[in-house]
This record gives sequence, structure tokens and C-alpha cells, in this order.
Amino acid sequence: MTWNGEEYQARFDRIAREGGDVHGEAALVRSFAPATVLDAGCGTGRVAIELARHGIAVTGVDVDESMLATARRRAPGISWCQRDLVGLDLGQSFDVVVMAGNVPLFTPPGTEPALVAGVARHVRPAGRLVAGFSLDRGYTLDDYDAHCRAAGLTLEARYATWSQDPYTGGDYAVSVHRRS
Repeated sequence: MTWNGEEYQARFDRIAREGGDVHGEAALVRSFAPATVLDAGCGTGRVAIELARHGIAVTGVDVDESMLATARRRAPGISWCQRDLVGLDLGQSFDVVVMAGNVPLFTPPGTEPALVAGVARHVRPAGRLVAGFSLDRGYTLDDYDAHCRAAGLTLEARYATWSQDPYTGGDYAVSVHRRS
């Protein structure tokens, strides 16, 4: 899939101008009071930039250069890395790793275990992996939970939305997994 970072960002800019909340993901991440965050699959940096505005040290990683070019233009002071999340190894760990925006659904089918392992290796002890994605595209919560368990993470909470509405089923979930 080819992206246009400026067009992608324009959509969120429009939503914000119209009064929509485009920072739900960042608000949930901030509720854990992290000092450091890895925004895995950061796109144009919407979540990372909002976290940095609140004094959190953020690193953004995405495979798409167009998305990263937009992120770099919007926030040149943040560390942006072009990498594939499958097998990711930045050599550091973070208080929270966040995958917002259906990130697991944009990896090639069959690579989900390696994706989760790649991002999970960046979760420090007692840290969290937070991910939200649609459940109507073939990647199930059972599969995701199994991949997290294999990577040494335990389910801590599950929500229906980034604003922490209770998960009671449905086609979208936000999962919080913790490293022991």
C-alpha cells in the first residue's frame, strides 16, 4: 500500500478543526504516566507529537517514508525512524509502546507474531504495549493475545474505545498488555 502523508494528515486536521477529538490514543497512553513512549507505526506523528507536547520522550517508527516526511516536517525535534515493525530492534526499551491506527492490520498476513514480538521487545519491565485495531479483518483478539503471551506480555485491560469504554464484544478493541 502506498501512502501520501500530507493527505493522511489533512484528514485528521479536518477532524480537529470540526471539533473532533484526535488525541484519544495519546490521552490513554498518558494515563499510564510514561516518561518514554515508542509510537510503533507512527504514521504522520499525530500521537507522538501530542505525547511530546506533554513532556514525554517519544520515538516514532514507521515503514512509510511519506508518512515520516510529514511527521518530520511537523515535529523535527522528535526522533523518527524508518523501519519495519516486523523484527524491529532499536536497542532500547520504553515505558509504553503504542500501536494506534490499526497497525497490526497493515502488516502482511502471517507476520503478526513477528510484528508483536518486534514491538514487545521494546517494552521495559513493568511497561505496557497498548494497541487498538479493528477485529473484522481476520486478526482476532485470541490470536493477538497469544502473540503477546509468546512475547512475555500479559493482558491487563481491554476497552472498546481509546476513551476506555468497556469492551463487551464488537468489531474494535484497545488492548493493554503488561510485561511482568
